[in-house]
Amino acid sequence: MITVDPYLFFAGNCASVISFYEKALGAEVLSLQKFGEGPVEVPAEAKDLVMHAALRIGGSVIMFSDSMPGQESVAGNNFSLSINCNSTEEQDQYYKALAEGGQELMPLEETFWGARFGMLVDQFGISWMFSYHGEEPTES
Repeated sequence: MITVDPYLFFAGNCASVISFYEKALGAEVLSLQKFGEGPVEVPAEAKDLVMHAALRIGGSVIMFSDSMPGQESVAGNNFSLSINCNSTEEQDQYYKALAEGGQELMPLEETFWGARFGMLVDQFGISWMFSYHGEEPTES
């Protein structure tokens, strides 16, 4: 089976984003290359920007990059990253960590579809959803 890995673009603050997710989610940096390390000549102001990074967060990989100078990168509401948690404690931990400096859209609460669920936008404008479906039902 294939996986779908989100790729997020930022306006010059990608290194801060990566550092934040390492702390908040225990993300592991799998790779990180700056524009100045690549084979293409870039303007001096872009040399220290992140050209490509891949982070492992749990079983998922998310890729990151700064936009090149002159290319617009706007945090939007056209996507969301969903974290499916293994416990309410884990869900509370991640929600609280990512909410720091962000905006709560829906507090963690039980929903009509049987999940404990919440939503927020983090301090970098990224939309997150948090789901916990409880324990698997046991057979009688």
